[in-house]
Amino acid sequence: MLAALGSCDEQGNSVSADASVQRDADATTGPLPCDQAPIETDVPTIQVGLDAYRRWDRWPYLHIGERAYTRSTYDRAGGNEAADGSHYLRVTNDRAVALDVAGTGVLYFTRANHWHGSPWHDVVDGRDFTVAETASADPTAALPDSSFIPAQAFPSPLALTWSTTQGSDVSGVPIAFTQSLQIEYERTHYGTGYFSYHLFPSCSRDLSAPVQSWDEEAPDPAVLALVAQAGQDIAPPSSAPGVKSLEGSVTLTPREASTVFDLTGPSTLRALTFTAPSADAESLGGATLQITWDGRPSPSVSAPVSLFFGAGSMLNRTGREYLVRAFPVSIRFSASVVTLATYFPMPFQRSVHVALVGGATPATVTWTARTQAYSDSPAWAGYLHASYVDQGTPRPGSDLVMLDTTSTEGGGDWCGQIVGTSFIFSDRANLGTLEGDPRFFFDDSQTPQVQGTGTEEWGGGGDYWEGGQQTTLPFFGHPVGAPGPGSATSPEDAIESAYRFLLADAMPFGRNARIQLEHGGTDDSTEHYRTLVYWYGLPGACLVPTDTLHVSDEADEESHQYLSPGAHGIDTLSTRYEWGVDSIAAADGGTSIVYPATSDTGRHTTGTSELTLAIRPDNLGVLLRRKLDYGYPDQRAEVYVADPESNPLAFVHAGTWYVAGSNQCVFSDPPGELDPLQPVAQTSDRRWRDDEFLVPRALTQGRRALRVRLVPTQGTWSEYRYTAYVWTLPPPP
Repeated sequence: MLAALGSCDEQGNSVSADASVQRDADATTGPLPCDQAPIETDVPTIQVGLDAYRRWDRWPYLHIGERAYTRSTYDRAGGNEAADGSHYLRVTNDRAVALDVAGTGVLYFTRANHWHGSPWHDVVDGRDFTVAETASADPTAALPDSSFIPAQAFPSPLALTWSTTQGSDVSGVPIAFTQSLQIEYERTHYGTGYFSYHLFPSCSRDLSAPVQSWDEEAPDPAVLALVAQAGQDIAPPSSAPGVKSLEGSVTLTPREASTVFDLTGPSTLRALTFTAPSADAESLGGATLQITWDGRPSPSVSAPVSLFFGAGSMLNRTGREYLVRAFPVSIRFSASVVTLATYFPMPFQRSVHVALVGGATPATVTWTARTQAYSDSPAWAGYLHASYVDQGTPRPGSDLVMLDTTSTEGGGDWCGQIVGTSFIFSDRANLGTLEGDPRFFFDDSQTPQVQGTGTEEWGGGGDYWEGGQQTTLPFFGHPVGAPGPGSATSPEDAIESAYRFLLADAMPFGRNARIQLEHGGTDDSTEHYRTLVYWYGLPGACLVPTDTLHVSDEADEESHQYLSPGAHGIDTLSTRYEWGVDSIAAADGGTSIVYPATSDTGRHTTGTSELTLAIRPDNLGVLLRRKLDYGYPDQRAEVYVADPESNPLAFVHAGTWYVAGSNQCVFSDPPGELDPLQPVAQTSDRRWRDDEFLVPRALTQGRRALRVRLVPTQGTWSEYRYTAYVWTLPPPP
């Protein structure tokens, strides 16, 4: 808690709240000129837009100050209505608004079920761009060779339609915005979608390039060529400067660990392959890969070999050359051998120990590896982790926890980013469990920053990959599994798995990450899941909480100099966050509460609020989190900050804090492709929400505290709790 700094005029006389607010208003200035912000060379450069593909070697580098979010058309009540489709923020001008964001950022990924909803509209900084699919002209007829319109802006392989992905229209074309972004649907029949975007603080100077508003430009052909090389050797060759090659062989003994190699650093492992006779494919796939970095107490990679390389089994039911042909991993059958390869950049500082633990039967494996010198700060790049969990029998009503960094490798704080998942979702060829939604929570937030619409949507498909079709693409796929129980030729053929890799859309966290997956549409599946999360991370936090204000607690308000002259009296609210189902059927025929409502007190206002929060002078920027009542729609405020130790205060504009929508959404799912919108208002019992705002380090560094002014410009501003976090580099490993 921050000690009170006093509320006095320049002569030391006490002033009223109204006078204090007016005094500070007189001192408010415009935004900081971005070209005056210092260039930030003491933190890793964040690769922005297409640079994230071009510089994929920077995949392990930390994203200090960047935040990632996924919003979608999910059922706001926590169920699976319309397969989590057709739930919108609002309907405006005969369009359904699915996403509405303010700030500076990049939309990195969009997904729709087939062409449904097309024509879509990407409204970028107020400019309306129509994005369609060639099936839009006659959506009642499927076009197997469909493509995006405009074609030059959405080329393959960054943008793919449903006949390639088996069910989804997806785009990984980065769409940058400097002020705002909306995504709108003209049609809402089967209107599912999810949208992954990143936000940056205003005037951030640690980006690889300035964020410039998208203008339908064609992506760099070199990026398209790079992504098209998925499944091939994309790592630096042995002839490149600083690259060293190694090779050898190892005989796997059942249930025993065999060392593959040990190396010293600092270095980056750029390529790792294992090759075995095709007859030993199952034995190799059933082994466990273990990688230990810098002598840590336990391996950071500890996972079944087949799942690490993208497949739940090694059964190649159709005899494909590539069982997995993804960007960072592959499984390739050729002649009489099978080769598994990974090209994840894997930096380490002192040492790496690679081992294989044998599976059920012996196998002889040859291996190759390439390393490249690492010369950047040890605190800049994270270790690769592959965290595996055998989920056993799922618990009704509770999401599967695929990763909880607070208990990983001894627990504690971690700074890093999520870069992928590989998981088995059935061993009985049951595709119905794919209705489960991904929900990801970062850095103490009680609202998921990532909320998806289903498991196969997360894996790049749609309609259960068109009824169980196998597919393998650079960043997502369903490589193994029969279309259904009746077509499974063996127990191994009934194993269903999927993968999803995140490169440009990697999801950073600064303190902790909790990655959850709903099993079935209402957490009701009994399938045997085995899950793997790929992530980069260093032990220690790069986002540290420094202060919290509980609005409505008079002592807390006084110590934080909270002023809100127009605020109403104290609000008391009992409600829920947007998690899974609230209740499930009980054994006695009644219901059992899964997520009970919780109560808190706060305030709401249409006028200005001010508060002071303690921070650290050595900060690299500040993240503000607010707990709010989402029952008030479209809360928007301009944010100004000042140094409370300066005299007089000089507020500088830091950006717009906007929370689109409310606990009331619009559901529209007409029966026909060309039927007009049929909007129906729906209200959920989930009014708690945590939301975030990024303050650039140019406005925070060197300060012990931050005076924050919030000036609502739309709707009612709700405030229950504010928390300040500061960005910093984690301690070197």
